[in-house]
Amino acid sequence: MKAEIVSIGTELLLGEITDTNSSFIAGQLPGLGIDLYWISMVGDNVARIAEVLGRAWQRSDIILTTGGLGPTDGDVTRQSIAAMLCEEIKVDSLLEVEIREYFARRGIPMSLNNLRQATLIPSAKAVHNVRGTAPGWWVEKDGHLLVAMPGPPGEMQNMWHTEILPRLRQLCPENIIVSRILKTFGVSESKLGETVTEWFRASNPTMGIYAKPDGVHLRLAAKAPTRQQAEEIIAREETRVRAALGDCIWGTDNDTLEAVAGRKLTEKGLTLAVMESVTGGLLASALADVPGASKYFKGGPVALSDEAKLAYGVSSRIISDCGSASTGTALAMAETVRKNLEADIGIGVTGTLPGEAGRTFGVVYIAVTDGRNPVSAEWSFPGDKARMKRLAISRALFELIKMLGACD
Repeated sequence: MKAEIVSIGTELLLGEITDTNSSFIAGQLPGLGIDLYWISMVGDNVARIAEVLGRAWQRSDIILTTGGLGPTDGDVTRQSIAAMLCEEIKVDSLLEVEIREYFARRGIPMSLNNLRQATLIPSAKAVHNVRGTAPGWWVEKDGHLLVAMPGPPGEMQNMWHTEILPRLRQLCPENIIVSRILKTFGVSESKLGETVTEWFRASNPTMGIYAKPDGVHLRLAAKAPTRQQAEEIIAREETRVRAALGDCIWGTDNDTLEAVAGRKLTEKGLTLAVMESVTGGLLASALADVPGASKYFKGGPVALSDEAKLAYGVSSRIISDCGSASTGTALAMAETVRKNLEADIGIGVTGTLPGEAGRTFGVVYIAVTDGRNPVSAEWSFPGDKARMKRLAISRALFELIKMLGACD
């Protein structure tokens, strides 16, 4: 079945809020075997909403809308659906009673505007909303399904789980879609695409490729009558993909670099310390955010200035000979903090931010050492300071994971 999501609200088009509803719904549909083909965004205008919905009605089996179900003059999703389907919208007496009781229970006077939320068209059935005053609509007509849900994410997600999802499961029992994300680092999107070309030509499973701050992600998605069959398809193809890509795959699905690194440190009974300058403590923050990090992460200082590096024990000779931003200083930082905090592994990060020393890009020097097999390298990262720091942290964590893998 083909599905389409329509997010409604002028505030979305103005950039005042981010459309998280579409991404939430999109993540829910594969498990139902529903193919999502389009996502649209439209402001609070009856004519434009009706136009977008009319187009969706022609090309999709299921239309899922969010937003525009409130009590104000700007909430016009109901009127737009009525206009698109050429049906009359009227106040439903049962819905009116429910809404009046809702306000009475809370001791709040009800505005007459709230009666907008008690309206239906002949093709629509109300969808209960325990989190607010805006019922959803479930519209079935001429082989199409349109589901209108409220815009506030808390209301929408609760309605989805308690009301919409169970009904969709009854309508879509034929196939389900199972996906698997393989996360890579250290290989470009284009090179990765060349390596996995054959999977892009396959119809089941399908593959997508996406560049992210923590590397390039590959998404395998398989459709089958049962979850077990779909998972078997995924497992078979994942084995082949891993054989083709080797150790550039560092994690899957919801894994993060810091969590994978923490898991490997825990498994091996090793500890870690870091000293960083250019990343300003963000590497330590990422590591410390992992539950249970205190068992393996000893912490580390932020040494932005040469004076700080010297105070924490980095040799003045190394800074003088190599420069504050260099692979030599990064390695000295890593080794110094490892010894000072009596950790098994140390990481040092230094460098130059975009805009400093006339540079238009950031240069980062990263070193990882266990006292025996030090690794250090220079990396250039384009973009603004925030992006450069994210990429630097990802690179440092990936180098750590590689070293931990080499210890196997």
